[in-house]
Amino acid sequence: FVDFCEAMVKSTNPSVLARAERTEARNGAIHGYKTIADIMRAFNPFEGEVYKEALKVSRITREMFCLMEGRHVHPSTLYPGGVGTMPEPTTFTDYLSRLVRVIDFVKKAVAMNDDVFDFFYDALPGYEEVGRRRILLGCWGAWQNPDVCDYRYETMSEWGKAMYVTPGIVVDGKLVTNDLVDINLGIRVLLGSSYYEDWVNEQAFVTHDPLGNAVDMRHPWNQTTVPMPQKRDFSGNYSWVMSPRWYDKKSEEHLALDTGGGPLARLWSTALNGLVDTPYVKATGHSVQISLPKSEQLPEMTLEWKIPQWSNTIERDRARPYFVAYAAAMAFYFLEKAMGFVRAGETKVFENYEVPDEAIGCGFHEAVRGVLSHH
Repeated sequence: FVDFCEAMVKSTNPSVLARAERTEARNGAIHGYKTIADIMRAFNPFEGEVYKEALKVSRITREMFCLMEGRHVHPSTLYPGGVGTMPEPTTFTDYLSRLVRVIDFVKKAVAMNDDVFDFFYDALPGYEEVGRRRILLGCWGAWQNPDVCDYRYETMSEWGKAMYVTPGIVVDGKLVTNDLVDINLGIRVLLGSSYYEDWVNEQAFVTHDPLGNAVDMRHPWNQTTVPMPQKRDFSGNYSWVMSPRWYDKKSEEHLALDTGGGPLARLWSTALNGLVDTPYVKATGHSVQISLPKSEQLPEMTLEWKIPQWSNTIERDRARPYFVAYAAAMAFYFLEKAMGFVRAGETKVFENYEVPDEAIGCGFHEAVRGVLSHH
């Protein structure tokens, strides 16, 4: 919110604020603000209505998380093999009561951001170029479908596509792959301008994956981290950060995916894949439809995130409230499934397992900011 608040716009571009005072907010019936400038004032840090309400909502959502996960951040109830929280009906009803309390804010947030972002496009021709990049998005997928997922590498292609956020590599707006095995095998770690010795002449740890596919020497499974401290040289090596890339076999390019694309990448990949189909979230092939139930102030509402023309600052920002709505909608779906299990007497939360003496593995997930994988 604060990047587009009145205080920020007033100090950087007062003529835009003057125009905002005269511009009616298209979604005023949803969020209650008459003009774009009224929304901007509500975004002001520490003083604006929306800013203060956001602080309250973030507290409620943190309570929701702690009901399940023990604490936020760094959950204390997640263990190898399962969780330590018992699935009591009261836990789910306590969660649901809080979820319903924040749905009005979620609906309003989407509407307010849409109004402000669309206004900026109109008020400042050329603003679409701010933060604009080539469309190179990576999404590793999130929210497993327990009916399909068994976490085995051999079946990773199937359970990856069954996730409720669909994995995918999007290059120039086109879906290149949604197969987690392909995504995994394409990852490369390049030295870039970093302070490390190369490892390509070392012996490979992993020559082939469990499916028999060849594994590149620059794949994370084969990475050997050998620090080589040296003087910073901006024409040579100047960083402790390596350069992860994804290798596109068709173009033979090492692509610098926008791995911090986060919500934009998740929505874009899910939309193009067209696989997610629940009562609350549906991917259409060109959009994601998000249905939120009736809340205290607002009726049932279906929001639609449509694939944008650009990957730029505004569209990365716009994707954030839409993905909050996506997460809220899926929370209703997961709650209904969980309550069904509890009513059926299925309350198991832990699976016994054995750690093999030798193995290779990988894990794919989405952190808030974007892709997260371990190898």
